[in-house]
Amino acid sequence: MAENSETQNSTGPLPKNDGEFDPKTMRKTKPGIKRLIMILTVVSSFVLGFPFLLKTIEIYRSPLPFHDIDSLSSTLQSNPLHIPCRFQIIYLGFDAEKKLDTQKLGFMINEQMKKLTGGNPVCGGCGKDYTVSVTVDSGNVCNQNLDGGDSCLWCCGTIDSSVNLNGNDEGIDEMFRSVLSRNENCQSSGGKVYSVVVMNKDNDDLDGVRVVVGKYRHAWLVGKVEEMGAVSSIANVFVKFFMNGGKEEGISKNEFMPVGADGRVVLSFSLLNANPQDWIYDWDFRKIDEDLLAPVVEALAPIANLTVESQVLYHTPKSSFSNWDAKLSSYVFRTKDLPFFVNSNEWHLDTSIAAGGRSKVLQFVVYILSLILLVVTLLIEPSNLLLMNIQYIPSAEECPLRLQLPSGKVSTTNGFISPMWGGVIVWNPPRCFRRSDSTQPQKHTLTSEDLEELLEVSLGQLRQLFGLTSNNLYAGESGMSNILSSERGFTDWELDALSRQHTCFNLHSCATTLGSLSRLVQSLPRMIIKDEIGKQVKFSLEAANLAQTNASHGIYEASAVSSRQARALAEDAFFHPSIMSISYYSFEHCFAVYTPFFVPVALHVLLASAKEWRRYKQERTKYFTWIFKIKAQ
Repeated sequence: MAENSETQNSTGPLPKNDGEFDPKTMRKTKPGIKRLIMILTVVSSFVLGFPFLLKTIEIYRSPLPFHDIDSLSSTLQSNPLHIPCRFQIIYLGFDAEKKLDTQKLGFMINEQMKKLTGGNPVCGGCGKDYTVSVTVDSGNVCNQNLDGGDSCLWCCGTIDSSVNLNGNDEGIDEMFRSVLSRNENCQSSGGKVYSVVVMNKDNDDLDGVRVVVGKYRHAWLVGKVEEMGAVSSIANVFVKFFMNGGKEEGISKNEFMPVGADGRVVLSFSLLNANPQDWIYDWDFRKIDEDLLAPVVEALAPIANLTVESQVLYHTPKSSFSNWDAKLSSYVFRTKDLPFFVNSNEWHLDTSIAAGGRSKVLQFVVYILSLILLVVTLLIEPSNLLLMNIQYIPSAEECPLRLQLPSGKVSTTNGFISPMWGGVIVWNPPRCFRRSDSTQPQKHTLTSEDLEELLEVSLGQLRQLFGLTSNNLYAGESGMSNILSSERGFTDWELDALSRQHTCFNLHSCATTLGSLSRLVQSLPRMIIKDEIGKQVKFSLEAANLAQTNASHGIYEASAVSSRQARALAEDAFFHPSIMSISYYSFEHCFAVYTPFFVPVALHVLLASAKEWRRYKQERTKYFTWIFKIKAQ
């Protein structure tokens, strides 16, 4: 192959003796650069194309507000969420001439409340952000200590001290609601003011002090009581009822049922016929939903988005065995048999497609011996909660069937609950035998009275799953307290406690999920972050900040709704399908994919370039050696 060269136009004479020319170390023509230009062109194309290659394999990552996520987590950890509460005490029927020091009374009640709370504020509680106002209304004289609040609380002279508070508790509760409804205009507390009315009455029919907690946001104490002597009872009502929702140990020590990740709860009621050959029971569930369950769904709307569904199942025997008890004249199953009562192989309780994904299942079961099982299911989807209420009708062979407690007594509700799962109620038919002359199973429909009784027990189980008590009696220091029940299943002060509790839980869950997402994204540079994920994170932070703002102003329902949205958006962002599909896509993987295609070609090009550059330098050295020799001659 001929070498590319350029003709040398020498200005000087060439040596006449060619013997002085050494072809190994000299050359008479200038070396060509065409081959060098070609090889450099190829190398340049590789170098210039490398940024385009990186651009083509670039991973799109929507910017995430890492600083805001860290700020939310650090804020919740360093400063537990304390939702302000406002309390007021109204003394009626006390001697005005004593000139009671309302400031001192408020201070004593405040100190007693601090002792009951332990001085350690818990997340979701009132913490130390509460005020105590005291009013002593004696008719002609009225002393008030508003504790820095406004004047929209108790209006002096509204109720005469001679009013009878030992009559109908429901009527008295409604009377206090009409009088205290003006508290809803108090902007400083979000309209949530908890009141205790202390009535000094010397009644022979009343032994001691009677305490009644209404179904709204007030309670009253009636009896022969001193002003200072009522301090302990008032503080107990404020802390154990209005703060903790009626729970002795407080909201932080009792396990409660969290709502699903997306805030949805599906209540699925299933009527299970254990042995249809004995009898078959049915129900009018539409009437139950419209008349009985609608108020419950409406009451819990700020905490969870509830929907209701139902089903009827047949051939659903229980797993445990029962024994005949001659003293009780019935078959009994004991508490040690409860873990084996539910027959998961025969009871197909997954009534909704919402049971898939990351769903939790809480079940309420009403068992009709040999006959019917009523199952109430609450289902949590990937963000839903599933609760099941099963009503079990036993068969004729084991009817009646009763639950025997460890004390030897028979359960009044004939049911039990399983935390984070649901509840079971055993319902015995009125007559526990089938007609021998009948070849076909008897068909029945549960009466309205039966349905109301079963739903009342189911509602009590639902309350227990939410961490509340199912009993309306409370033994306090001053005697037995009566707690009025609401037709919605939850009183206003219980809903307030649940809202505060779930607001705290949702915000912490949101911060934890967003923090995990932030650490995951920063640890995997090759992870795709779509704009949808960025928007979900942004809206989640906005909802969390809004929940904190509403909580700081005492707006419980709005804070619960916003916190639920914040948690749902955070969960959606963390479990986005685009993240899960390539969550482990690293740079090493990218290098291993593209190396077989580009490294062999690039290696040959680089070696050829180096070889050509070395050859060009050698030929150029030979040419200059010849030129220098000519000039030297």
